[in-house]
Amino acid sequence: MPSKKVNASTKVRKQENARSWSFKRIFLILFLAVFGYIGLEFLFLPTGKELKAGNPTSTAMIEARKKEAVSQARTLEIKQNWQPINQISKNLVKAVLAGEDSRFFQHNGFDTEELKKAVEKDWEEGRFVRGASTISQQLAKNLYLSESKNPIRKVKEAAITYYLEKNLGKKRILEIYLNVIEWGDGVFGAEAASRKYFNKSVSELSSSEAAYLAAMIPNPRTVYNPTKNPKKVARRQNIIAKRMNVVRLPKGW
Repeated sequence: MPSKKVNASTKVRKQENARSWSFKRIFLILFLAVFGYIGLEFLFLPTGKELKAGNPTSTAMIEARKKEAVSQARTLEIKQNWQPINQISKNLVKAVLAGEDSRFFQHNGFDTEELKKAVEKDWEEGRFVRGASTISQQLAKNLYLSESKNPIRKVKEAAITYYLEKNLGKKRILEIYLNVIEWGDGVFGAEAASRKYFNKSVSELSSSEAAYLAAMIPNPRTVYNPTKNPKKVARRQNIIAKRMNVVRLPKGW
């Protein structure tokens, strides 16, 4: 009689072991599949090398806006007129640095000081309230990625930022950034923005006008839309105008 119980117990243990091994095998297969997918994703990330000599014909942001317009059954006219960095007003360069990334020429693509401040602010508020993206990070997202908050997307952004900093000089990064960022519905790049809001070339912008355009950058379609929220834009414009006084461009700019 005891032998039957022993046999039954042994059989149950074997079944449990087999089931456990099946679960482990399934988990291992899933893990390897996910790891392999992520590995392939990162293996083929853009490095920005193609931008050393050529300008992007479009961006992930522009394509996203086009799709959005189609989904809303409306026509979106893209206004963009590329300008070399030496044809962009130094006032605008200073204003953008003052508003978006004052240590642009000091960091390697990631501003650890701003990141620390952002984490502390988010911790105090208990939610995400402060951004810490550098111009290089913004460009990486704008050129190649979606606006998703997915952690994988943020890791991709970091990797692409590294490549952009490695393969392009600071001046080229800034040139591309100023020519592709959004300044309103269908308005991309500093020249198109300058023509839209001031009816003049970007090379002719005054300090005040430059601060005005820089004030819109975080969200030109809603939060910092000068038509919807003129007071918010004006307040940020004044802050940027004051910060511009301490912005110094590299020698030979």
